[in-house]
Amino acid sequence: MVHDIVVRNGSIVDGTGAEPTQGDLAIDGGLITAMGEVETKGKKEINADGHLVTPGFIDLHTHLDAQIGWDPLMTPVSWHGVSTALLGNCGVTFAPCKPQDRELLAGMMETVEDIPKEAIMDGLSWNWEHYGEYLNEVEKLEPAINVAGMIGHCALRYYVMGARSIEEQATEREKQKMATIAGKAIEDGAVGFSTSRFLGHYIPDGRHVPGTHAEHSELVEIAKEVGARGALMQNVTNFAGDFEGEMDLVRKQAEKARVLFSHGTGRTTSYGDKVEAVVSGMRADGLDVNAICIPRASGFVSGIQATLPWRGGVWDDLARLSFSERVAKLEEVEFVNSLIKWADERKPLISPNQIYYLGSGSKPNYTGTSEESLSAQSTRMGESPAETFLRISRETRGKALFTLRFFNQNIDAVAKAISSEFCLPSLGDAGAHVGQVMDSGWATFVLTHWHRETGLFSLEEAVQRLTSAPARILGLKDRGVIRDGFRADINVIDLDRLSERMPEMVSDFPGGTSRFIQRAEGYVATLANGEVILEDDVHTGVRAGKVLRSF
Repeated sequence: MVHDIVVRNGSIVDGTGAEPTQGDLAIDGGLITAMGEVETKGKKEINADGHLVTPGFIDLHTHLDAQIGWDPLMTPVSWHGVSTALLGNCGVTFAPCKPQDRELLAGMMETVEDIPKEAIMDGLSWNWEHYGEYLNEVEKLEPAINVAGMIGHCALRYYVMGARSIEEQATEREKQKMATIAGKAIEDGAVGFSTSRFLGHYIPDGRHVPGTHAEHSELVEIAKEVGARGALMQNVTNFAGDFEGEMDLVRKQAEKARVLFSHGTGRTTSYGDKVEAVVSGMRADGLDVNAICIPRASGFVSGIQATLPWRGGVWDDLARLSFSERVAKLEEVEFVNSLIKWADERKPLISPNQIYYLGSGSKPNYTGTSEESLSAQSTRMGESPAETFLRISRETRGKALFTLRFFNQNIDAVAKAISSEFCLPSLGDAGAHVGQVMDSGWATFVLTHWHRETGLFSLEEAVQRLTSAPARILGLKDRGVIRDGFRADINVIDLDRLSERMPEMVSDFPGGTSRFIQRAEGYVATLANGEVILEDDVHTGVRAGKVLRSF
């Protein structure tokens, strides 16, 4: 017989943590059917000589719930070897939803995740009420990669309680109703439930999203139904405001179900140590508690084409202009001097010590030391930070990009977190904060920085943390490992050439809204369910993804 696809002579890193083996893979009907030396030809042959062959990567934290409607290729993550993406994080989802509440949920997603409401309303059918029906609509979109989804607390609470859900506690009957609906959603295909208690998440009128202040008993009641069906509880916690209380809530949920929470490291290693000590205790007690953490310093992407690092006065005048008009203004000495004067007399959005130039090449520099900060650069040049920012912007015709490091500023703390037993690299927020943040290339960064450049991870461990480890947390039984009979979600990677490309601003959202994109270099091929969706870093147009319903 002739195989559908044969991947030839690659260095196979199977996702289990085992050492690489040299050999071939045969793929038929979307499954891996042979490994080792495959003599039979394939209808399509992929030359993997000198390249890695890995399972497709799994992204446990995306907000592509809406973007999938107008971007079924799911470009933010599929450019970076991801073959399975988890939707429905942070409690903000579009189901369950009564017809009269559609705009409210769209507006909530806009204020929490910076996804334009108009794009959400125009880009989706809204032909659903319950979560299983939403997944049916996603199936009709024929995504390029696999997706799994979680029912969100915000939508669920509003569905049951209406306007009371924002500020009032649920009655016992309402708690039970929410739990019952969550259980039904999982039976209909959701792989878990998500909630946010983070005080930075708001609805359009400035109040916290529904569920932020919910009683522990409410979430425990939901966890009972979720855990009984083998599904996942995802949490964005309020550790900064109530560490002990939030950890207690994580434990209560973990006694009923698997728990995944979002983790940040702070400016020193001490906070991460504190989290690890508590979680290690839970895991020692047999509780399945895990975390994800963005594997680098993160925050806004800033520049003349994006968010400006100063606000108010003449800087707001600049912000209101189009990109070409902003660039032209950089040549007006009097206007530039007024920008400098305003900035020198006021604080920027973030200290210049935390602002870093991504560089002038095609590959962004995410790992600059304190000597490369905007503050340090300006001191060396005898300029103010605003002068340096504007000079570099003018010299690059407005193309220069800077990162404002709000999160995970201590790289040693990040390294310690993502190499711990309980915490995986992830949390790229793909699809969210589209005009401000660009971290969806985090998987590429793990292989390039944390394996190739620093050696924090061996190749085997890096791949395991991108594949089988998140597959286990998600509950996938036949993905995340290269093995006979498993689904053929596969990457062929030129590791020597692998890199993230510089973020680019494009205007391709419904309504012309701008967003950042970030391509990659070095993905020879990515397969989803045995079909090639990406070849030589370019999408083939094939949309072979599946909606992975509760397992």
